[in-house]
Amino acid sequence: MPQKTMINAPFTLAGHAQHLGYWVIIRTLILICLGIAAVIFLWDGTVNLPFTEILTALVILTSVNLLTFVRLRKPLAVTQMEFFIQLLVDLACLTAVFYFSGGANNPFVSYFLVPICICAATLSGRYTLAIAGLSVMSYSLLLFFHIPLPILSPHHHQADHSINLHVLGMWLNFFISACLITYFIVKMARDLRAQEAQLNRWREDQLRDEQVMAVATLAAGTAHELGTPLSTMKLLLSELRTEYKNVDPLQKDLQLLQEQVNQCANTLRELVATAEQTKDGQLPSDNISNYCNTIIERWKIMRPDVVSTINIAPNQPDMIVQFHPTIAQAIINLLNNAADASPQNIEIDINWNAQNMQWAIKDSGAGIAEEVTAHLGKSFISTKTKGLGIGLLLTQATINRYGGTVSLHNRVPRGTITRLELPITLVSPTEPLAI
Repeated sequence: MPQKTMINAPFTLAGHAQHLGYWVIIRTLILICLGIAAVIFLWDGTVNLPFTEILTALVILTSVNLLTFVRLRKPLAVTQMEFFIQLLVDLACLTAVFYFSGGANNPFVSYFLVPICICAATLSGRYTLAIAGLSVMSYSLLLFFHIPLPILSPHHHQADHSINLHVLGMWLNFFISACLITYFIVKMARDLRAQEAQLNRWREDQLRDEQVMAVATLAAGTAHELGTPLSTMKLLLSELRTEYKNVDPLQKDLQLLQEQVNQCANTLRELVATAEQTKDGQLPSDNISNYCNTIIERWKIMRPDVVSTINIAPNQPDMIVQFHPTIAQAIINLLNNAADASPQNIEIDINWNAQNMQWAIKDSGAGIAEEVTAHLGKSFISTKTKGLGIGLLLTQATINRYGGTVSLHNRVPRGTITRLELPITLVSPTEPLAI
């Protein structure tokens, strides 16, 4: 599919293909102007120009322009280097034209500023510095090396060949303008790109927050509806355990079902309790080691089939901390993702210091495809056949909300490493614990 070079984005924020499309248009206009000027002088006959050399340079530039137009119809990415080379071709051809038409006295010589402006607005600083340096060097050389035209030479009536102060002033103005453009336009273009990138991140975060709010609304209604079926299941399980109390294998299964139903009921109660605790800004406080162990024990009850290795680094500082209750749920989501990937081989490393807490959850599953990694935690996407993609989205939103980060990496030889880092809010020892 051909690349679209139409004007569809701010110039400094567009892609290089669009930039090159703009440059083709600019180059076409300049070629038309120079071609008309050459035809007029050739028809008039009063000015003795080396038309063969000038037309050769213009034909070369026209051929490059046509080839560039055809190239833009191809589905190939335009790189910074390619655009830079295009600007170099223009500098070389125009320098040749100016050399054969009066050098620095040619009124079109200030056109050298245009490639500098375009480069400063679209390419990186090193390319802009190169274009500016070559433009200044070309202008400087044209002061001394050129085929003079009496009609364009301010000193043509003088006997000597010294550089006229007017021409020198033109060169100095060009040099200062090139320096200012190189510095300020590059800086403004870089700031615009950074702002656009920040706006894109804000849009992604806003979209994710809207999705999270939709999930939260549905969760509240679902939690209310689950109360009745859970009570029914608890009653039936109690009756089944009484009726089949002599069947040991069945008793073990019923016991497991009873624990799972109780866990669901506890989760619903905690959901309501969390809303009550946090509505006034009050957060529970706990010893950080107890906090981590409580999360692990709660997860083990939920996933009794999982074989895991828990590593809490020794000599960790003991401290009282506060975490929002939703943090624990976010960590459990990450643990469940690892358990779904490889329930028989999970390693959990927990560390903390006075500034933050780190969790590293390692599984031996299939890993994550590269094309999926960029979208995890930003939308409803799942790497599991039966997954809804909600867990990681909620986890990412929760951890980011409280200043933390979650990242997923492929593990060698196989599997995934999930890293969580979260700032710690310390509680003064004189403050009472809010349980």
